[in-house]
Amino acid sequence: MRCNLLYKNISKVHMHIPLRGLLAAFCTGVLAVSLPLTAYAEPSETELRLEQQRAMPIQSNEIANWPIGPTVSAESAVLMEAETGTVLYAKNIHQKQYPASTTKILTTLIASERCSMDEIVNISQEAVSDTPRDSNHIALDAGEALTMEQCLNAILIRSANEAAFALAEHIAGGSWHDFAAIMNQRAKELGCLNSNFVNPNGLPDENHYTTAYDLAMIGRAFFSNEMLCKITLTKRLEIPASDLQPDNIVENNAMQIIPGGQYAYDYLVGCKTGYTDTARSCLVSCAERDGMKLICVVLRDESPYQYEDTISLFEYGFSNFEKVNVSQTETKYDIDNVGLFYGGNDIFGSSAPILSLNRDDYIILPRTISFEDVQSSISYDTANENQAAVITYTYQGIDIGTVGVNLSVNQSDKYMFAPLPGESSDTDTEPETQDSPVIYVNVLRVLLGMAAAGAVVFAIALIRLLSKNYEFSHKNTRRTWQRERRRRNKRTRRANPFRDFDDFDI
Repeated sequence: MRCNLLYKNISKVHMHIPLRGLLAAFCTGVLAVSLPLTAYAEPSETELRLEQQRAMPIQSNEIANWPIGPTVSAESAVLMEAETGTVLYAKNIHQKQYPASTTKILTTLIASERCSMDEIVNISQEAVSDTPRDSNHIALDAGEALTMEQCLNAILIRSANEAAFALAEHIAGGSWHDFAAIMNQRAKELGCLNSNFVNPNGLPDENHYTTAYDLAMIGRAFFSNEMLCKITLTKRLEIPASDLQPDNIVENNAMQIIPGGQYAYDYLVGCKTGYTDTARSCLVSCAERDGMKLICVVLRDESPYQYEDTISLFEYGFSNFEKVNVSQTETKYDIDNVGLFYGGNDIFGSSAPILSLNRDDYIILPRTISFEDVQSSISYDTANENQAAVITYTYQGIDIGTVGVNLSVNQSDKYMFAPLPGESSDTDTEPETQDSPVIYVNVLRVLLGMAAAGAVVFAIALIRLLSKNYEFSHKNTRRTWQRERRRRNKRTRRANPFRDFDDFDI
């Protein structure tokens, strides 16, 4: 009986051992060891770090009514719309990180802007010796050379570090160390805020750092270059032997998000991976779908999560945001409620310039909010001579795009004065019902130049008139006096015909 009860209790425990054998051992008193239960391994240091990173706050999720973004393993991640620079997803986007080989998007961008593709890039001894043998390279030797096009292919397809050093020397005209100043200057021009680059390839250096946001800003320029994007998606690097270098170089592209890769993404435009022991797995990529182009950056991630996180963020962006053409959506715009006019009739006449919203400009709007929820402000400080002003749109302090107010002679866009606050309009038609967008613009600023020109013209006319009157009153004075005397004598004789006018002093 005791054996049967013991069998029933043991059978309820999930163990990978023969229960009948254990029962027999218990009944005979042979079993002298504890039962082996299922063992669970302690999580590794990497797994613990990933769990901590997944638990980190996502700043964009804290915005009211903003689409809730996915949880990612990366310590820093950003999703940005390429044209407007609107940040759709933000997780530690300004936190300094080591970029590893994603640095090379800036290096190759500068090369594409400054060099022709047939330039010869010589491989120096310094470029070879400064490249660690356990890092990515294509085994170039000092004294060999590549064309600039081959060099860009080697850097973007195989992430060749010696080729990056050689390219930097070629552009800087000396040591590759001199190229850092060029990189930092270009990064600043592209809108980077917290970056410092000291080498062209991202090899470990504590002074070489950037942020997810800054890499996305560099990516806006990089992914607008069709040639560079095409290179990153090429499956194989092929450099035939030549007089410049003796080897037939063939290397495969190891990035798994490109076509044919394990994590291939159909809408991918371009990409660049990076990895060092300190930086961990990094990925900068771009995808386009339904006319919207997004840039994704994930830093300090682990493989293969850098691919999974990137695809998850792309899907989040394409599903939750849309491009809105402002010229087709905007119904009115108000500035200071004083001296305003809006589209309706041309107040300047058919030949005068008028104002219109740029029909190509758009903003990025979350599907969870409407256009009426956004805020806007106008600036007259614009370097574009064809623009009268620029309107900036925001939501909860987040920039979502700008639209230009252009000077135009298109007669389909006309303008009329709007009533001041509290005044009633002469027409029952509300501005919102008009076909063309209603735009309020400060008349004093827009017409300031016209007023100044009018004042000058008026002053010139007044001076000319005064000058004519002065000359008329002083010339032929004797004759004028005589004519005036005769006219007065005639009037006096008609009034008093019997008077002798020779007795009067005139």
